[in-house]
Amino acid sequence: MFGEVFNQHNWEAVKSSIYGKTAVDVERALAKEKRNLEDFKALISPAAMPYLEQMARLSQAATLKRFGKTIQMYVPLYLSNECQNICTYCAFSLDNKIRRRTLTDDEILKEVAVLKEMGYDHVLLVTGEANHTVGVPYLKNAIELLRPYFSHIAMEVQPLDQDEYETLIAAGLNTVLVYQETYHEGNYKIHHPKGNKSNFNYRLATPDRLGRAGVHKMGLGVLIGLEDWRSDCFYTALHLNYLEKTYWQTKYSISFPRLRPIEVGTNENTSHKSFDTYMSDKELVQLICAYRLFNEEVELSMSTRESEKFRNNVIKLGITSISAGSKTNPGGYVVEPQSLEQFEISDERSPQEIARMIRLQGYEPVWKDWDHALEFSNKS
Repeated sequence: MFGEVFNQHNWEAVKSSIYGKTAVDVERALAKEKRNLEDFKALISPAAMPYLEQMARLSQAATLKRFGKTIQMYVPLYLSNECQNICTYCAFSLDNKIRRRTLTDDEILKEVAVLKEMGYDHVLLVTGEANHTVGVPYLKNAIELLRPYFSHIAMEVQPLDQDEYETLIAAGLNTVLVYQETYHEGNYKIHHPKGNKSNFNYRLATPDRLGRAGVHKMGLGVLIGLEDWRSDCFYTALHLNYLEKTYWQTKYSISFPRLRPIEVGTNENTSHKSFDTYMSDKELVQLICAYRLFNEEVELSMSTRESEKFRNNVIKLGITSISAGSKTNPGGYVVEPQSLEQFEISDERSPQEIARMIRLQGYEPVWKDWDHALEFSNKS
């Protein structure tokens, strides 16, 4: 279990090691063809910032070699904003007195019709954590409802037990995203004071349960801005390294969610809550390139949390999948566009505009997950 690996590393020692890296360490890492976790520390360290242009060139070359000039298109479909957790950074938090909404079958299909008109064949299902309302039976029904319409179904919901993942995989689930939010065990409870999500160790062990369940792909990441991003991202790389060796048949992706403003208050009186992410755009570019140089196989995903300008500029640097036209509220595409969003998006361009931007850079937007389609047909 990853917990055994995790317990061998001390947060403050990891942080000190990262910030103690020198230009010599960075140059040594850049000169290698295969890089280890110590090299990754060097590449995310402040000492690597003067080498950002070289890192970008190497990252672009490595991505082209493995993925070619293609960008996978995906879209989130929010099914519910009901949640039993209190999280300091999320608009769906239990203590945020908003009207809760869970989509019915008919409403899901209305949302699906809009997504299909946009051209999507890869969907990400998102809910809050409310086991009595949007537990495994609800999720299984939703997956079975969507299966005729999408070749790839991903999910970002509460952590589940292994047998529950096995049930959903049999129903047609392909990918599960489960972000640790932060690997700082001491402060994790501060950000998650109430609800099942406050159980740090259960969440930490989720990828192990997914691996044993035989999931096709899993997504990792931290919520950038909760703690020191360099230390958190080292632990993500440590986790990825362990999972690839342990569950080698599973594919992996990394996402880079930076904290975004949310609406808090009541239905009648809401206000903005903003966060200091403690990460500049240049540092996010550094992190993307560092992950690519550390692991040429991992998929790197960029959501609409980021601005138009930033997303335009990172297409060639290592990103392999991107969302567009996203709504972060249940029913946001057509059923109830004015319902409360989980967080504010930054890039509001349509999927067609994003696809045009990708083509103008010499890349091809991919709407269908052909790998899975072929694999599924072989299993049938």
